[in-house]
Amino acid sequence: MGREVSESCIDSLLIEMVSTYCNRFYANKPELAARRIEAIGYQVGHQLSERYTMERPRFSDHLEAIKFICKDFWSELFKKQIDNLKTNHRGTFVLQDNRFRWLTRMSIDQSPENGASEEPSIMADEKAVESMHLYFPCGIIRGALSNLGIPCAVSADISNLPACSFVIRIKA
Repeated sequence: MGREVSESCIDSLLIEMVSTYCNRFYANKPELAARRIEAIGYQVGHQLSERYTMERPRFSDHLEAIKFICKDFWSELFKKQIDNLKTNHRGTFVLQDNRFRWLTRMSIDQSPENGASEEPSIMADEKAVESMHLYFPCGIIRGALSNLGIPCAVSADISNLPACSFVIRIKA
């Protein structure tokens, strides 16, 4: 029997972690906050990957490992598989989650009084806050793949909340 944590606890933890690193520890250095949040995600992903692959044979290639992340690993974390996987067959993979669980409670106010007349600087600030919440899952993916012997860089893109794309670039 596996141990599970309440989804609301994970949501609260992520919100508090981002808030603490961005507003307290590294208030004037967002790049350091982002690196620290990603590093925490890396450790989590590394340990989860170890747990979920203990009784599996090693993957023979990168595509098999990425498919494991998209199906089994994502299902364990988010109770669903990745919605779409694309690759250029040269070491770049794009994982599309059309309803990324950790972004479902975030939104930008698109009402006429706020949406159309909103200043670009305010919209950029909201986008920065949203992207800060993506460093943790990027770290999780990078840590999991690192544990599987695949060094990579992971970035995220928010196209339309709560949809999210994770771009994985395998390092040679």
